[in-house]
Amino acid sequence: MTSLSVTVNPAAIFAGTGVATKQEILSKAASLAANCYGLDKEDLYSSLVEREKIGTTGFGGSVAIPHAKINSIGECFGVVIRLENPVEFQAHDGRPVDIIFALFSPKTGGAVHLKALAEISRLLRDDDMLAKLRGADNADAIYALLTGQREQQAA
Repeated sequence: MTSLSVTVNPAAIFAGTGVATKQEILSKAASLAANCYGLDKEDLYSSLVEREKIGTTGFGGSVAIPHAKINSIGECFGVVIRLENPVEFQAHDGRPVDIIFALFSPKTGGAVHLKALAEISRLLRDDDMLAKLRGADNADAIYALLTGQREQQAA
């Protein structure tokens, strides 16, 4: 069973097409987060863009973890995007990304932010989990994988 300390709303998961650039990925992540968690899209987007200026959050294996610290939140939450067509993200290994887990953390939550990044990184370095995420039929299936619901129902 997957156990993340990061809140992921089922409506904060996108699986599909129509996202063709790194900027569109960041915008989609900000838009999903704004709609699901009631925050300002422009603040979320600009925070993600500012973090990317420090260095790419595409860490390889066709995965990216864009992240930002936000003043107006009290807990970590995430947005998951699974693209049918990989997008150039300036990842360290040069491969385009198709799995994106955007993390938003409290501005003052340094240790919480690092713990959440480590959890997400471990999850997305698991080849079996990546294969399942890539093979998931839709956003609901991705949500079930992330929350362990399929395993619970099968037991």
